[in-house]
Amino acid sequence: MGEYSHTVDNKGRLIFPAKFRDDLGEKFIATKGLDNCLFVYTQEEWAILENKLKQLPLAKPEARAFVRFFFAGAAELEADKQGRVLLPNNLREYAKLDKDVIVIGVSSRIEIWSKEAWEEYNSQINPEVTRIAENLVDLGI
Repeated sequence: MGEYSHTVDNKGRLIFPAKFRDDLGEKFIATKGLDNCLFVYTQEEWAILENKLKQLPLAKPEARAFVRFFFAGAAELEADKQGRVLLPNNLREYAKLDKDVIVIGVSSRIEIWSKEAWEEYNSQINPEVTRIAENLVDLGI
């Protein structure tokens, strides 16, 4: 959990917060996420998610499309000795990660957002949080 401001250098490298690096382990998975950010998973969490996605019905076009979206953009990453992670170009382009980024912890994953997209998302969602919370009551939360 948490929210951290960082920058992507001109080689496409991002320094992950030390706490996240410790939690991720040596190698981890990054992929295109929802809301035009990147999702980052530990190897263990990725395996759990992969097993769930394998259960989706192959006959449904929406299921095939989502699985393609999620897996085609995935890459195995690892940090160097300075804690820098080289983000693949296709992932940087997808999430529009040019320089200033926000790295957030979201339960079982990390999300990487462009600073502009994160600020825009927050400006839209913050006024709606109370209504959203009320709707989550129906889900037992």
